Amino acid sequence: MANHKSALKRIRSNEAKRLRNKYQHKTTRNAIKKLREMDNKKEAEALFPSVVSMLDKLAKKNVIHANKASNLKSSLAKHVAAL
Repeated sequence: MANHKSALKRIRSNEAKRLRNKYQHKTTRNAIKKLREMDNKKEAEALFPSVVSMLDKLAKKNVIHANKASNLKSSLAKHVAAL
């Protein structure tokens, strides 16, 4: 068990950040899945910028690796273009 005030605070803040990261990561994964299942090009083009934004934010906060975000954006762009 932590003995210092700062260590207790760090435990609390780490848990809050972990839950926030988990929520944002899951939300992004669901948005990617939704985009991949779309058949309508117009709807996919409308959703694509928001998914890219989500991926950029996750990469910026180091929830996912920057290269993984880049690879996902590339594959999603190809998917939308192919519709």
